[in-house]
Amino acid sequence: MKVSRNVRLLIHILESFLTTWALMKAARLEPGNILTGVFFLLSFFLYRRIHHRIKDMPFMRSLPAARNALILSLMFSLMYMLVDGHHYIEQLTSRLYQGIILLSVFTGFTILFYELLLFLYSYSCNREMLHYYLFENDHTGRLFSCRFPRLTRTVNFLQELYRRKTGLCSFFLCLLCWLPYFLYQYPGIMTPDSINQYEQILGLVPYSNHHPLAHTLTIKFFYRIGLLFTNNKVIAISFYTFAQMCFLAFAAAYLIRTLKQFRVRSLILFLITLFYALVPYHAVFSVTIWKDIPFAGAVLIFSCCLLRISRQITIRELVTFTLSGLMLCLFRSNGWYGFLFALPFLLIYYRKKALKLYPCLAVIVLTSAVIKYPVMNAAHVIQPDFIESCSIPVQQIAAVICNDREIAPEELDLIEHVVDLTYIKELYNPTYADNIKELVRAGDQSYLTSHKSEFLNLYLRLFAAYPGDYIQAYVNQTYGYWYPDSFYLVAEAEGVSATQFGVSHTPLIGGPFVVKGKEIAIKMGSMVPIYSLLWSMGVIFWAMLFSISNAFVRKEKAKLVYYLPSFALYLTVMIATPVATEFRYVYFMVFSLPFYLMTAVLEISEH
Repeated sequence: MKVSRNVRLLIHILESFLTTWALMKAARLEPGNILTGVFFLLSFFLYRRIHHRIKDMPFMRSLPAARNALILSLMFSLMYMLVDGHHYIEQLTSRLYQGIILLSVFTGFTILFYELLLFLYSYSCNREMLHYYLFENDHTGRLFSCRFPRLTRTVNFLQELYRRKTGLCSFFLCLLCWLPYFLYQYPGIMTPDSINQYEQILGLVPYSNHHPLAHTLTIKFFYRIGLLFTNNKVIAISFYTFAQMCFLAFAAAYLIRTLKQFRVRSLILFLITLFYALVPYHAVFSVTIWKDIPFAGAVLIFSCCLLRISRQITIRELVTFTLSGLMLCLFRSNGWYGFLFALPFLLIYYRKKALKLYPCLAVIVLTSAVIKYPVMNAAHVIQPDFIESCSIPVQQIAAVICNDREIAPEELDLIEHVVDLTYIKELYNPTYADNIKELVRAGDQSYLTSHKSEFLNLYLRLFAAYPGDYIQAYVNQTYGYWYPDSFYLVAEAEGVSATQFGVSHTPLIGGPFVVKGKEIAIKMGSMVPIYSLLWSMGVIFWAMLFSISNAFVRKEKAKLVYYLPSFALYLTVMIATPVATEFRYVYFMVFSLPFYLMTAVLEISEH
């Protein structure tokens, strides 16, 4: 239906008013603050600009663009207000006024992000423009120009070297930029989790799959190599740390080489390399002995293999696909379940390439299953207990109890068979499940495991009775992974946790300049606008969703398979996370951010 200019003007004024209301509440401004006028004017001119931009783009007036923009904007507004909404009405007592405020703010957010998404789609779906700016073409020039004649030859040589050896240059650039962190944190950052794995390596405690055995044995492999050259345990540990750095740099370089196969411009590839080389949490994590780090590299490599297979299938790609798939399944517990979730979709999508890919998928599944079950059982490897995977349910039940809800005597008796409820209110932390899990471990966990069906029925009955408590408990337990304003300091760990096993923090470089430089690099993530978006797990999640939505808007649904591994792993985090904000749990998603964004705009034709 065609809308007259005057009606369109009134619509934009109303949209701007509601958007201003939403931004005012989100920014905690008083209605009389002059910035509300600024918000109104910016919103009004932005909506006018968006309208004029997309009215001449037929594909932007199509159903997929509007539908996906509406779905994402509704999702974002709802999820944002689940965390932030109570601030908007905390001084109001009238239900009517509260409802008006919440509805107005929700509408304002929905309008804002709906319009912004259409604006972004107008660029991400403009194939002609993307081809000109992002991909090699006749107009592509050098990365940089130099006005100083004496430097011209050197600059030209380096640019030509990067063009010819893009992957290798990216690999060494990452290592070079991470090297100061390696020297300062030598032999590597070891937290209590790392020390526990080190104790297993030394044979002081039994092997446990709580920290995946495959990762522990990988550390042991490089540690033993280090001991072949020296009896110094510190140097031996550094062998693993350096190997992990190389693997992470290889994963970044593998992405760069993959994008180069799709003729992405060298300048874009260089900027992506700088994301890995210069954003400091990559450097800190590269020298941190956690399972999450090589796991993130494996997820990126596996995703890149899916992308490469779309062009051609070679022995090299199949081997890399299989090895990265095995790492994905064995280097984190949720990796195995994420892969099993994705497997049926992979089997269906690649049915026409079954002869080549099905054997690889079979090797990944069968090898992982054999290692995880019969092999570990035969080796008496301790598996994580049942309660470890029940963080969300125990938190929800604990929330009902702590809110003093009415619980039937027989239900309360069932709970008290497992835990002592005397101190549950003191121990319950809405964002941290370990307290309640330890309370269960201190009780009779065997009763829980032997009466799973009864407890499942209890869980469902309490959910039916108190859905609000369950939803609020779930929001409190998971918000860090989807709420964009859940910032906390990332990569601040240093040195080696207290241990008497011959390994200690032994920095090879130091001094106030190094210490202060590292401190500033980390804290900039909480100080600098726009740059700080890279430090938000919630922002990265919405960037992934935006990239996925592009597949629908561009009518390239085949691309969904490339996001499948990351999305499946994200779901496993959302159903089992013990902590509301833990960056390393979704580091795989952060590490793959350039992959998401670039895949969204690639022109991919299956062969």
